[in-house]
Amino acid sequence: MMMGSSYLLALCLVSAAACIGIAASSSNHADYAKSLLIFKQSLTNTTMLHSWREPLVNRLCSWNTPVWTGCLCSNGSFIGLRLEGMGLGGRIDVEALSGLPIYSLSVAHNNFSGPFPDVRKLRKLRSLYLSDNGFEGEMGDDAFSGMKAMRKVVVSNNYFRGNIPTSLLDLPSLQILQLQDNMFRGRIPNFSQDNLAVNFSNNKLRGSIPVKLSNQNATSFYGNLELCGRPLSPCKPNKPLPKTAFIAAAVAGVTFSAFLTLILIHRRRPKPLKYSKSLHDFDTSTHTNKKESGGKLCFVRNNNSERFELDDLLRASAQVLGGGSFGSSYKAVVLGCHYSYVVRRFRRMSSVGRDEFCRHMRTLGRLSHPNLLPLVAFHFRKDEKLLITKFVQNGSLASHLHGKRASHQPGLDWPTRLRIIKGVARGLAYLYKELPTLTLPHGHLKSSNVLLDNNYQPLLADYALAPVMNKDHAEQLMAGYKSPVNDGVITRKADVWCLGILILELLTGQFPASYLKQGRGPSSDLATWVGSVGREEWNGEVFDKDMNSATRGEAQMLGLLKIGMCCCEWDVERRWDLREAVDKILELETGDS
Repeated sequence: MMMGSSYLLALCLVSAAACIGIAASSSNHADYAKSLLIFKQSLTNTTMLHSWREPLVNRLCSWNTPVWTGCLCSNGSFIGLRLEGMGLGGRIDVEALSGLPIYSLSVAHNNFSGPFPDVRKLRKLRSLYLSDNGFEGEMGDDAFSGMKAMRKVVVSNNYFRGNIPTSLLDLPSLQILQLQDNMFRGRIPNFSQDNLAVNFSNNKLRGSIPVKLSNQNATSFYGNLELCGRPLSPCKPNKPLPKTAFIAAAVAGVTFSAFLTLILIHRRRPKPLKYSKSLHDFDTSTHTNKKESGGKLCFVRNNNSERFELDDLLRASAQVLGGGSFGSSYKAVVLGCHYSYVVRRFRRMSSVGRDEFCRHMRTLGRLSHPNLLPLVAFHFRKDEKLLITKFVQNGSLASHLHGKRASHQPGLDWPTRLRIIKGVARGLAYLYKELPTLTLPHGHLKSSNVLLDNNYQPLLADYALAPVMNKDHAEQLMAGYKSPVNDGVITRKADVWCLGILILELLTGQFPASYLKQGRGPSSDLATWVGSVGREEWNGEVFDKDMNSATRGEAQMLGLLKIGMCCCEWDVERRWDLREAVDKILELETGDS
Protein backbone atom coordinates (compact mmCIF):
# COMPACT_ATOMS: atom_id res chain seq x y z
CA MET A 1 0.00 0.00 0.00
CA MET A 2 2.85 2.33 0.91
CA MET A 3 4.54 1.43 -2.37
CA GLY A 4 1.34 2.22 -4.30
CA SER A 5 1.02 5.62 -2.60
CA SER A 6 4.65 6.45 -3.35
CA TYR A 7 4.12 5.51 -7.00
CA LEU A 8 1.03 7.73 -7.29
CA LEU A 9 2.85 10.64 -5.63
CA ALA A 10 5.79 10.27 -7.99
CA LEU A 11 3.42 10.10 -10.95
CA CYS A 12 1.68 13.31 -9.84
CA LEU A 13 5.02 15.09 -9.45
CA VAL A 14 6.08 13.99 -12.93
CA SER A 15 2.76 15.14 -14.35
CA ALA A 16 3.04 18.49 -12.61
CA ALA A 17 6.57 18.94 -13.88
CA ALA A 18 5.41 18.06 -17.36
CA CYS A 19 2.61 20.63 -17.14
CA ILE A 20 5.06 23.29 -15.98
CA GLY A 21 7.34 22.33 -18.86
CA ILE A 22 4.51 22.63 -21.35
CA ALA A 23 3.49 26.03 -20.02
CA ALA A 24 7.06 27.27 -20.23
CA SER A 25 7.41 25.79 -23.68
CA SER A 26 4.21 27.48 -24.85
CA SER A 27 5.52 30.79 -23.58
CA ASN A 28 8.80 30.16 -25.35
CA HIS A 29 6.98 29.34 -28.57
CA ALA A 30 5.20 32.70 -28.49
CA ASP A 31 8.59 34.39 -28.17
CA TYR A 32 9.96 32.21 -30.94
CA ALA A 33 7.09 33.31 -33.18
CA LYS A 34 7.97 36.97 -32.59
CA SER A 35 11.57 36.28 -33.62
CA LEU A 36 10.42 34.44 -36.74
CA LEU A 37 8.27 37.39 -37.79
CA ILE A 38 11.31 39.65 -37.45
CA PHE A 39 13.29 37.15 -39.53
CA LYS A 40 10.52 37.12 -42.16
CA GLN A 41 10.88 40.88 -42.62
CA SER A 42 14.36 40.35 -44.08
CA LEU A 43 12.99 37.99 -46.75
CA THR A 44 11.41 38.65 -50.13
CA ASN A 45 8.74 36.68 -52.00
CA THR A 46 7.30 35.23 -48.79
CA THR A 47 4.11 33.84 -50.34
CA MET A 48 4.88 30.36 -49.04
CA LEU A 49 5.13 31.70 -45.47
CA HIS A 50 1.53 32.94 -45.39
CA SER A 51 0.95 31.07 -42.11
CA TRP A 52 3.58 33.27 -40.40
CA ARG A 53 1.33 36.11 -39.30
CA GLU A 54 -0.47 37.76 -36.43
CA PRO A 55 -2.06 36.75 -34.14
CA LEU A 56 0.89 34.80 -32.81
CA VAL A 57 0.46 31.11 -32.09
CA ASN A 58 1.06 29.67 -28.62
CA ARG A 59 2.68 26.58 -30.14
CA LEU A 60 4.80 26.37 -33.28
CA CYS A 61 4.53 22.59 -33.19
CA SER A 62 1.72 20.12 -32.73
CA TRP A 63 3.85 17.18 -31.64
CA ASN A 64 5.91 16.46 -34.79
CA THR A 65 3.71 18.56 -37.10
CA PRO A 66 4.54 22.26 -37.64
CA VAL A 67 1.83 24.84 -37.09
CA TRP A 68 3.85 27.38 -39.05
CA THR A 69 5.10 26.25 -42.48
CA GLY A 70 8.77 25.36 -42.56
CA CYS A 71 9.26 24.85 -38.83
CA LEU A 72 11.02 21.65 -37.77
CA CYS A 73 9.44 19.89 -34.80
CA SER A 74 10.36 16.99 -32.54
CA ASN A 75 8.06 15.78 -29.77
CA GLY A 76 6.37 19.16 -29.62
CA SER A 77 9.61 21.15 -29.53
CA PHE A 78 10.76 23.62 -32.15
CA ILE A 79 14.21 22.57 -33.38
CA GLY A 80 14.85 24.47 -36.61
CA LEU A 81 13.74 25.69 -40.03
CA ARG A 82 13.37 23.91 -43.36
CA LEU A 83 12.52 26.58 -45.95
CA GLU A 84 13.44 24.69 -49.11
CA GLY A 85 12.31 25.51 -52.65
CA MET A 86 10.01 28.37 -51.65
CA GLY A 87 11.36 31.02 -54.01
CA LEU A 88 12.58 33.07 -51.06
CA GLY A 89 15.11 35.86 -51.46
CA GLY A 90 16.56 38.72 -49.47
CA ARG A 91 19.05 38.05 -46.70
CA ILE A 92 19.41 35.62 -43.81
CA ASP A 93 18.87 37.67 -40.63
CA VAL A 94 20.93 35.47 -38.33
CA GLU A 95 20.57 37.98 -35.48
CA ALA A 96 16.79 37.43 -35.45
CA LEU A 97 17.33 33.68 -35.23
CA SER A 98 20.11 33.76 -32.66
CA GLY A 99 17.77 33.39 -29.69
CA LEU A 100 16.01 30.33 -31.09
CA PRO A 101 16.94 26.67 -30.46
CA ILE A 102 17.89 26.03 -34.10
CA TYR A 103 19.60 22.68 -34.55
CA SER A 104 18.98 22.53 -38.30
CA LEU A 105 18.68 25.37 -40.82
CA SER A 106 17.90 24.78 -44.50
CA VAL A 107 17.20 27.45 -47.11
CA ALA A 108 18.25 25.26 -50.06
CA HIS A 109 16.81 25.77 -53.55
CA ASN A 110 15.90 29.45 -53.12
CA ASN A 111 17.09 32.82 -54.45
CA PHE A 112 19.27 34.08 -51.61
CA SER A 113 22.39 36.02 -52.48
CA GLY A 114 25.11 37.98 -50.72
CA PRO A 115 27.88 36.85 -48.38
CA PHE A 116 27.99 33.73 -46.26
CA PRO A 117 25.75 34.31 -43.20
CA ASP A 118 27.46 34.41 -39.80
CA VAL A 119 26.01 31.12 -38.57
CA ARG A 120 28.33 31.12 -35.55
CA LYS A 121 25.59 33.07 -33.75
CA LEU A 122 23.38 29.96 -33.93
CA ARG A 123 24.98 28.22 -30.96
CA LYS A 124 23.06 24.94 -31.22
CA LEU A 125 23.35 24.51 -35.00
CA ARG A 126 24.22 21.00 -36.16
CA SER A 127 23.06 20.96 -39.80
CA LEU A 128 23.35 23.77 -42.37
CA TYR A 129 21.93 23.60 -45.91
CA LEU A 130 22.50 26.59 -48.24
CA SER A 131 22.76 24.75 -51.57
CA ASP A 132 21.33 26.01 -54.88
CA ASN A 133 21.25 29.71 -54.11
CA GLY A 134 23.31 32.72 -55.15
CA PHE A 135 25.55 33.16 -52.09
CA GLU A 136 28.95 34.53 -53.04
CA GLY A 137 32.34 35.68 -51.81
CA GLU A 138 34.80 34.14 -49.40
CA MET A 139 33.58 32.38 -46.28
CA GLY A 140 36.42 33.45 -44.05
CA ASP A 141 38.79 31.05 -42.37
CA ASP A 142 36.90 31.31 -39.05
CA ALA A 143 33.43 30.83 -40.56
CA PHE A 144 32.77 27.76 -38.36
CA SER A 145 34.88 28.60 -35.31
CA GLY A 146 33.50 27.21 -32.07
CA MET A 147 30.71 25.19 -33.71
CA LYS A 148 31.69 21.91 -32.07
CA ALA A 149 28.27 20.32 -32.58
CA MET A 150 28.18 20.86 -36.36
CA ARG A 151 27.59 17.63 -38.25
CA LYS A 152 26.45 18.58 -41.76
CA VAL A 153 27.53 21.49 -43.98
CA VAL A 154 25.93 21.57 -47.45
CA VAL A 155 26.64 24.75 -49.45
CA SER A 156 26.86 23.35 -52.99
CA ASN A 157 25.94 25.19 -56.19
CA ASN A 158 26.62 28.76 -55.09
CA TYR A 159 29.33 31.29 -55.94
CA PHE A 160 31.65 30.84 -52.96
CA ARG A 161 35.32 31.43 -53.70
CA GLY A 162 38.64 31.59 -51.88
CA ASN A 163 40.10 28.86 -49.69
CA ILE A 164 38.14 26.19 -47.87
CA PRO A 165 37.80 27.45 -44.25
CA THR A 166 40.27 25.68 -41.97
CA SER A 167 37.83 26.11 -39.08
CA LEU A 168 36.05 23.08 -40.58
CA LEU A 169 38.99 21.00 -39.37
CA ASP A 170 38.06 21.73 -35.76
CA LEU A 171 34.54 20.30 -35.96
CA PRO A 172 34.88 16.88 -34.28
CA SER A 173 31.35 15.75 -35.16
CA LEU A 174 31.44 16.72 -38.86
CA GLN A 175 29.99 13.90 -40.97
CA ILE A 176 28.93 15.50 -44.28
CA LEU A 177 30.69 18.31 -46.14
CA GLN A 178 29.40 19.25 -49.61
CA LEU A 179 31.13 22.18 -51.32
CA GLN A 180 30.68 21.14 -54.95
CA ASP A 181 29.82 23.52 -57.80
CA ASN A 182 31.43 26.63 -56.36
CA MET A 183 34.72 28.45 -57.05
CA PHE A 184 36.86 27.36 -54.11
CA ARG A 185 40.60 27.60 -54.79
CA GLY A 186 43.79 26.40 -53.19
CA ARG A 187 44.52 23.09 -51.52
CA ILE A 188 42.18 20.78 -49.65
CA PRO A 189 42.94 21.03 -45.91
CA ASN A 190 44.03 17.92 -44.00
CA PHE A 191 40.72 16.76 -42.59
CA SER A 192 41.10 14.23 -39.77
CA GLN A 193 37.48 13.42 -38.87
CA ASP A 194 36.55 9.76 -39.05
CA ASN A 195 33.66 8.71 -41.32
CA LEU A 196 33.57 12.12 -43.03
CA ALA A 197 31.85 12.12 -46.47
CA VAL A 198 32.91 15.00 -48.75
CA ASN A 199 32.13 16.37 -52.19
CA PHE A 200 34.55 18.96 -53.61
CA SER A 201 33.73 18.44 -57.30
CA ASN A 202 33.61 21.27 -59.84
CA ASN A 203 35.71 23.86 -58.06
CA LYS A 204 39.21 25.20 -58.78
CA LEU A 205 41.15 23.20 -56.21
CA ARG A 206 44.71 22.05 -56.78
CA GLY A 207 47.43 19.87 -55.30
CA SER A 208 47.33 16.40 -53.79
CA ILE A 209 44.27 14.99 -52.07
CA PRO A 210 44.85 14.45 -48.32
CA VAL A 211 45.50 10.82 -47.37
CA LYS A 212 42.56 10.82 -44.96
CA LEU A 213 40.21 11.47 -47.93
CA SER A 214 41.77 8.96 -50.32
CA ASN A 215 38.98 6.47 -49.61
CA GLN A 216 36.30 8.84 -50.96
CA ASN A 217 34.57 8.26 -54.30
CA ALA A 218 36.53 9.75 -57.21
CA THR A 219 33.45 11.68 -58.36
CA SER A 220 33.79 13.81 -55.23
CA PHE A 221 36.86 15.42 -56.79
CA TYR A 222 35.93 15.61 -60.48
CA GLY A 223 35.99 19.01 -62.17
CA ASN A 224 39.13 20.21 -60.37
CA LEU A 225 41.70 20.07 -63.15
CA GLU A 226 44.72 20.49 -60.86
CA LEU A 227 43.87 17.87 -58.22
CA CYS A 228 45.79 14.61 -58.10
CA GLY A 229 46.41 11.62 -55.87
CA ARG A 230 44.13 8.82 -54.75
CA PRO A 231 41.33 8.29 -55.66
CA LEU A 232 42.35 10.30 -58.78
CA SER A 233 45.45 9.79 -60.90
CA PRO A 234 48.81 9.87 -59.11
CA CYS A 235 50.61 13.19 -58.86
CA LYS A 236 53.47 13.29 -61.38
CA PRO A 237 54.77 16.88 -61.52
CA ASN A 238 58.20 15.89 -62.87
CA LYS A 239 57.09 13.67 -65.73
CA PRO A 240 55.40 15.82 -68.37
CA LEU A 241 56.15 13.57 -71.36
CA PRO A 242 54.00 10.58 -70.32
CA LYS A 243 51.19 13.01 -69.48
CA THR A 244 51.51 14.61 -72.91
CA ALA A 245 51.47 11.22 -74.54
CA PHE A 246 48.39 10.27 -72.55
CA ILE A 247 46.55 13.41 -73.63
CA ALA A 248 47.52 12.81 -77.25
CA ALA A 249 46.23 9.25 -77.04
CA ALA A 250 43.01 10.42 -75.41
CA VAL A 251 42.46 13.05 -78.11
CA ALA A 252 43.04 10.44 -80.78
CA GLY A 253 40.59 8.09 -79.09
CA VAL A 254 37.91 10.74 -78.78
CA THR A 255 38.42 11.84 -82.38
CA PHE A 256 38.04 8.25 -83.56
CA SER A 257 34.94 7.82 -81.38
CA ALA A 258 33.47 11.01 -82.85
CA PHE A 259 34.29 9.74 -86.35
CA LEU A 260 32.40 6.49 -85.71
CA THR A 261 29.50 8.39 -84.19
CA LEU A 262 29.22 10.64 -87.22
CA ILE A 263 29.24 7.65 -89.55
CA LEU A 264 26.37 6.09 -87.61
CA ILE A 265 24.44 9.36 -87.63
CA HIS A 266 24.99 9.68 -91.38
CA ARG A 267 23.69 6.17 -92.04
CA ARG A 268 20.64 6.47 -89.80
CA ARG A 269 19.32 9.88 -90.85
CA PRO A 270 17.77 10.45 -94.29
CA LYS A 271 18.73 14.14 -94.22
CA PRO A 272 22.24 15.57 -93.84
CA LEU A 273 21.43 17.13 -90.43
CA LYS A 274 24.41 15.71 -88.61
CA TYR A 275 26.88 17.18 -86.18
CA SER A 276 30.00 17.00 -88.31
CA LYS A 277 28.59 18.86 -91.30
CA SER A 278 26.49 21.35 -89.32
CA LEU A 279 29.17 22.42 -86.88
CA HIS A 280 31.87 22.11 -89.54
CA ASP A 281 29.98 24.76 -91.49
CA PHE A 282 29.86 26.91 -88.37
CA ASP A 283 33.56 26.24 -87.74
CA THR A 284 34.50 27.33 -91.28
CA SER A 285 32.45 30.50 -91.09
CA THR A 286 33.92 31.27 -87.68
CA HIS A 287 37.45 31.19 -88.99
CA THR A 288 36.46 33.53 -91.80
CA ASN A 289 34.72 35.96 -89.46
CA LYS A 290 37.17 36.25 -86.57
CA LYS A 291 36.86 40.02 -86.52
CA GLU A 292 33.11 39.71 -85.99
CA SER A 293 32.92 36.85 -83.53
CA GLY A 294 36.35 36.60 -82.02
CA GLY A 295 36.16 32.81 -82.43
CA LYS A 296 35.45 32.43 -78.72
CA LEU A 297 32.68 31.25 -76.45
CA CYS A 298 31.31 33.81 -74.01
CA PHE A 299 30.67 32.18 -70.62
CA VAL A 300 27.94 33.97 -68.70
CA ARG A 301 28.09 32.21 -65.33
CA ASN A 302 30.97 32.94 -62.98
CA ASN A 303 30.43 29.70 -61.07
CA ASN A 304 30.81 27.49 -64.13
CA SER A 305 34.04 25.74 -63.18
CA GLU A 306 34.40 24.01 -66.56
CA ARG A 307 35.76 26.25 -69.29
CA PHE A 308 36.48 25.24 -72.85
CA GLU A 309 37.08 26.90 -76.18
CA LEU A 310 34.95 26.87 -79.31
CA ASP A 311 37.49 24.58 -81.01
CA ASP A 312 37.09 22.10 -78.11
CA LEU A 313 33.35 22.13 -78.66
CA LEU A 314 33.69 21.63 -82.40
CA ARG A 315 35.99 18.63 -81.85
CA ALA A 316 33.77 17.05 -79.18
CA SER A 317 32.06 13.71 -79.67
CA ALA A 318 28.45 14.42 -80.48
CA GLN A 319 24.91 13.10 -80.65
CA VAL A 320 22.13 14.73 -82.65
CA LEU A 321 19.17 15.43 -80.37
CA GLY A 322 16.91 16.80 -83.10
CA GLY A 323 15.94 19.74 -85.23
CA GLY A 324 13.34 21.79 -83.38
CA SER A 325 11.39 24.86 -84.43
CA PHE A 326 14.24 27.17 -83.45
CA GLY A 327 17.17 25.15 -84.76
CA SER A 328 19.23 22.01 -84.39
CA SER A 329 20.35 20.59 -81.03
CA TYR A 330 23.35 18.44 -80.20
CA LYS A 331 24.66 16.72 -77.12
CA ALA A 332 28.40 17.37 -76.89
CA VAL A 333 30.92 15.52 -74.71
CA VAL A 334 33.95 17.79 -74.41
CA LEU A 335 37.30 16.20 -73.63
CA GLY A 336 38.33 16.83 -70.03
CA CYS A 337 34.88 18.02 -68.88
CA HIS A 338 32.82 16.27 -66.25
CA TYR A 339 29.47 17.42 -67.66
CA SER A 340 27.86 16.87 -71.05
CA TYR A 341 26.47 19.92 -72.79
CA VAL A 342 23.67 20.75 -75.21
CA VAL A 343 24.50 23.04 -78.12
CA ARG A 344 21.59 24.85 -79.79
CA ARG A 345 22.10 26.44 -83.22
CA PHE A 346 19.84 29.37 -84.05
CA ARG A 347 19.73 30.78 -87.58
CA ARG A 348 16.89 33.29 -87.14
CA MET A 349 18.31 35.63 -84.55
CA SER A 350 19.58 38.38 -86.86
CA SER A 351 17.12 41.05 -85.78
CA VAL A 352 19.46 42.51 -83.14
CA GLY A 353 23.09 43.54 -83.27
CA ARG A 354 26.04 42.05 -81.46
CA ASP A 355 25.99 44.43 -78.48
CA GLU A 356 22.27 44.02 -77.83
CA PHE A 357 22.42 40.25 -78.24
CA CYS A 358 25.39 39.88 -75.90
CA ARG A 359 23.78 42.17 -73.34
CA HIS A 360 20.58 40.08 -73.36
CA MET A 361 22.50 36.81 -73.06
CA ARG A 362 24.45 38.13 -70.08
CA THR A 363 21.16 39.17 -68.49
CA LEU A 364 19.91 35.59 -68.89
CA GLY A 365 23.23 34.32 -67.54
CA ARG A 366 22.69 36.22 -64.29
CA LEU A 367 19.36 34.49 -63.67
CA SER A 368 19.62 31.86 -60.96
CA HIS A 369 16.68 29.78 -59.77
CA PRO A 370 16.24 26.07 -58.93
CA ASN A 371 13.57 25.79 -61.64
CA LEU A 372 15.47 27.42 -64.52
CA LEU A 373 17.91 25.65 -66.82
CA PRO A 374 20.93 27.98 -66.65
CA LEU A 375 22.55 29.35 -69.78
CA VAL A 376 26.24 28.41 -69.64
CA ALA A 377 27.73 30.16 -72.67
CA PHE A 378 26.96 31.58 -76.10
CA HIS A 379 28.70 32.36 -79.38
CA PHE A 380 27.68 35.26 -81.62
CA ARG A 381 27.89 35.47 -85.37
CA LYS A 382 25.66 37.62 -87.55
CA ASP A 383 23.88 34.81 -89.37
CA GLU A 384 24.01 32.16 -86.67
CA LYS A 385 24.21 31.82 -82.89
CA LEU A 386 25.15 29.02 -80.47
CA LEU A 387 23.60 28.72 -77.01
CA ILE A 388 25.13 26.18 -74.60
CA THR A 389 23.45 24.62 -71.56
CA LYS A 390 24.17 21.54 -69.47
CA PHE A 391 22.63 18.27 -70.64
CA VAL A 392 19.74 17.05 -68.46
CA GLN A 393 19.77 13.26 -68.44
CA ASN A 394 16.18 12.68 -67.30
CA GLY A 395 14.64 14.31 -70.37
CA SER A 396 11.59 16.51 -70.76
CA LEU A 397 8.15 16.42 -69.22
CA ALA A 398 6.76 15.68 -72.69
CA SER A 399 8.88 12.54 -72.98
CA HIS A 400 7.65 11.29 -69.61
CA LEU A 401 4.00 12.01 -70.39
CA HIS A 402 3.91 10.80 -73.98
CA GLY A 403 7.04 8.75 -74.66
CA LYS A 404 7.26 4.99 -74.75
CA ARG A 405 8.28 3.24 -71.57
CA ALA A 406 8.71 -0.32 -70.39
CA SER A 407 5.66 -2.20 -69.19
CA HIS A 408 7.00 -2.31 -65.62
CA GLN A 409 7.88 1.38 -65.58
CA PRO A 410 5.21 3.47 -63.81
CA GLY A 411 3.96 6.81 -65.09
CA LEU A 412 4.32 10.05 -63.18
CA ASP A 413 2.16 9.84 -60.06
CA TRP A 414 0.04 12.67 -58.72
CA PRO A 415 2.45 13.97 -56.02
CA THR A 416 5.23 14.12 -58.63
CA ARG A 417 3.02 15.99 -61.11
CA LEU A 418 1.93 18.47 -58.47
CA ARG A 419 5.55 19.03 -57.46
CA ILE A 420 6.42 19.61 -61.13
CA ILE A 421 3.71 22.19 -61.76
CA LYS A 422 4.59 24.00 -58.52
CA GLY A 423 8.20 24.21 -59.67
CA VAL A 424 7.07 25.51 -63.06
CA ALA A 425 4.97 28.17 -61.31
CA ARG A 426 7.90 29.26 -59.14
CA GLY A 427 10.19 29.44 -62.16
CA LEU A 428 7.70 31.57 -64.06
CA ALA A 429 7.17 33.88 -61.09
CA TYR A 430 10.93 34.37 -60.87
CA LEU A 431 11.17 35.22 -64.58
CA TYR A 432 8.37 37.77 -64.23
CA LYS A 433 10.11 39.36 -61.28
CA GLU A 434 13.59 39.48 -62.81
CA LEU A 435 12.53 40.48 -66.35
CA PRO A 436 9.90 43.18 -65.68
CA THR A 437 10.35 44.94 -69.04
CA LEU A 438 9.72 41.89 -71.24
CA THR A 439 6.27 41.31 -72.68
CA LEU A 440 6.90 37.56 -72.67
CA PRO A 441 9.30 36.62 -69.86
CA HIS A 442 9.08 33.02 -71.08
CA GLY A 443 7.30 33.05 -74.43
CA HIS A 444 7.69 29.38 -75.34
CA LEU A 445 6.32 27.39 -72.41
CA LYS A 446 5.34 23.85 -73.31
CA SER A 447 6.02 20.36 -71.96
CA SER A 448 9.03 19.76 -74.21
CA ASN A 449 10.64 22.88 -72.71
CA VAL A 450 10.18 21.64 -69.15
CA LEU A 451 13.14 19.39 -68.33
CA LEU A 452 13.24 17.14 -65.28
CA ASP A 453 16.29 16.54 -63.12
CA ASN A 454 17.00 13.23 -61.42
CA ASN A 455 14.66 14.20 -58.55
CA TYR A 456 11.91 15.18 -61.00
CA GLN A 457 12.28 18.85 -60.20
CA PRO A 458 11.36 20.90 -63.30
CA LEU A 459 13.81 23.13 -65.16
CA LEU A 460 12.33 25.69 -67.56
CA ALA A 461 14.19 25.94 -70.88
CA ASP A 462 13.99 28.21 -73.96
CA TYR A 463 12.85 31.17 -71.88
CA ALA A 464 13.11 34.90 -72.68
CA LEU A 465 14.28 34.44 -76.27
CA ALA A 466 11.58 36.57 -77.92
CA PRO A 467 13.64 39.82 -77.74
CA VAL A 468 16.41 38.33 -79.89
CA MET A 469 14.27 36.27 -82.28
CA ASN A 470 13.24 37.54 -85.70
CA LYS A 471 9.67 38.75 -85.17
CA ASP A 472 8.10 36.80 -88.05
CA HIS A 473 9.81 33.61 -86.87
CA ALA A 474 8.70 34.19 -83.28
CA GLU A 475 5.08 34.83 -84.28
CA GLN A 476 5.06 31.72 -86.44
CA LEU A 477 6.57 29.26 -83.98
CA MET A 478 6.64 30.47 -80.36
CA ALA A 479 3.87 29.14 -78.12
CA GLY A 480 3.27 32.51 -76.47
CA TYR A 481 2.32 34.14 -79.77
CA LYS A 482 -0.25 31.44 -80.45
CA SER A 483 -2.42 32.18 -77.41
CA PRO A 484 -5.80 33.87 -77.88
CA VAL A 485 -5.46 37.66 -77.86
CA ASN A 486 -7.71 40.71 -77.77
CA ASP A 487 -7.37 43.09 -80.72
CA GLY A 488 -4.21 41.32 -81.87
CA VAL A 489 -2.18 42.58 -78.91
CA ILE A 490 0.20 40.14 -77.18
CA THR A 491 0.34 40.61 -73.40
CA ARG A 492 1.95 38.84 -70.48
CA LYS A 493 -1.20 36.77 -70.16
CA ALA A 494 0.04 34.79 -73.16
CA ASP A 495 2.41 32.97 -70.79
CA VAL A 496 -0.57 32.34 -68.48
CA TRP A 497 -2.42 30.65 -71.35
CA CYS A 498 0.57 28.40 -71.99
CA LEU A 499 0.72 27.57 -68.26
CA GLY A 500 -2.95 26.60 -68.36
CA ILE A 501 -2.43 24.30 -71.34
CA LEU A 502 0.55 22.73 -69.58
CA ILE A 503 -1.59 22.10 -66.48
CA LEU A 504 -4.30 20.42 -68.56
CA GLU A 505 -1.71 18.31 -70.38
CA LEU A 506 -0.19 17.27 -67.05
CA LEU A 507 -3.57 16.24 -65.62
CA THR A 508 -5.15 14.59 -68.64
CA GLY A 509 -2.11 13.02 -70.26
CA GLN A 510 -3.43 14.30 -73.59
CA PHE A 511 -0.91 15.68 -76.09
CA PRO A 512 -2.00 19.24 -77.01
CA ALA A 513 -0.88 18.95 -80.64
CA SER A 514 -3.54 21.33 -81.91
CA TYR A 515 -3.66 23.92 -79.14
CA LEU A 516 -1.47 26.45 -80.96
CA LYS A 517 -4.33 28.28 -82.68
CA GLN A 518 -4.26 32.03 -82.71
CA GLY A 519 -7.09 34.44 -82.07
CA ARG A 520 -9.97 33.05 -84.19
CA GLY A 521 -12.21 31.98 -81.35
CA PRO A 522 -12.37 28.59 -79.62
CA SER A 523 -11.19 25.68 -81.73
CA SER A 524 -9.92 22.16 -81.19
CA ASP A 525 -7.48 23.02 -78.40
CA LEU A 526 -7.00 21.05 -75.21
CA ALA A 527 -8.90 23.55 -73.07
CA THR A 528 -11.93 23.24 -75.35
CA TRP A 529 -11.78 19.47 -75.09
CA VAL A 530 -11.66 19.57 -71.28
CA GLY A 531 -14.54 22.06 -71.26
CA SER A 532 -16.59 19.76 -73.49
CA VAL A 533 -16.31 16.94 -70.96
CA GLY A 534 -19.16 17.24 -68.50
CA ARG A 535 -18.05 18.66 -65.18
CA GLU A 536 -19.62 15.68 -63.44
CA GLU A 537 -17.03 13.52 -65.26
CA TRP A 538 -14.05 15.67 -64.20
CA ASN A 539 -13.60 13.59 -61.06
CA GLY A 540 -12.72 10.53 -63.09
CA GLU A 541 -12.81 10.37 -66.87
CA VAL A 542 -10.74 13.45 -67.61
CA PHE A 543 -7.72 12.56 -65.46
CA ASP A 544 -4.76 10.54 -66.70
CA LYS A 545 -5.00 6.98 -65.40
CA ASP A 546 -1.21 6.81 -65.10
CA MET A 547 -1.35 9.11 -62.07
CA ASN A 548 -2.63 6.21 -59.94
CA SER A 549 -4.12 8.74 -57.57
CA ALA A 550 -5.73 7.77 -54.31
CA THR A 551 -9.25 9.09 -53.77
CA ARG A 552 -8.02 11.65 -51.25
CA GLY A 553 -5.99 13.37 -53.98
CA GLU A 554 -8.90 13.98 -56.34
CA ALA A 555 -9.96 17.20 -54.64
CA GLN A 556 -6.56 18.75 -55.33
CA MET A 557 -6.51 17.37 -58.88
CA LEU A 558 -9.89 18.95 -59.48
CA GLY A 559 -8.66 22.19 -57.95
CA LEU A 560 -5.65 22.25 -60.28
CA LEU A 561 -7.89 21.46 -63.24
CA LYS A 562 -10.05 24.50 -62.45
CA ILE A 563 -6.89 26.64 -62.17
CA GLY A 564 -5.84 25.41 -65.61
CA MET A 565 -9.22 26.35 -67.08
CA CYS A 566 -9.06 29.84 -65.55
CA CYS A 567 -5.63 30.27 -67.16
CA CYS A 568 -7.10 29.17 -70.52
CA GLU A 569 -9.89 31.72 -70.59
CA TRP A 570 -10.22 32.96 -74.21
CA ASP A 571 -11.18 36.46 -73.11
CA VAL A 572 -7.86 37.98 -72.05
CA GLU A 573 -9.55 40.40 -69.67
CA ARG A 574 -11.14 37.53 -67.76
CA ARG A 575 -8.05 35.35 -67.86
CA TRP A 576 -6.09 35.23 -64.59
CA ASP A 577 -2.80 37.04 -64.35
CA LEU A 578 0.29 35.07 -63.45
CA ARG A 579 0.46 36.15 -59.82
CA GLU A 580 -3.05 34.86 -59.12
CA ALA A 581 -2.37 31.59 -60.94
CA VAL A 582 0.91 31.01 -59.07
CA ASP A 583 -0.66 31.76 -55.69
CA LYS A 584 -3.50 29.31 -56.34
CA ILE A 585 -1.11 26.58 -57.50
CA LEU A 586 1.18 26.93 -54.50
CA GLU A 587 -1.78 26.73 -52.10
CA LEU A 588 -2.58 23.20 -53.27
CA GLU A 589 -1.56 20.33 -51.02
CA THR A 590 -0.89 16.75 -52.10
CA GLY A 591 -3.83 15.30 -50.19
CA ASP A 592 -7.24 16.67 -49.27
CA SER A 593 -7.19 19.88 -47.25
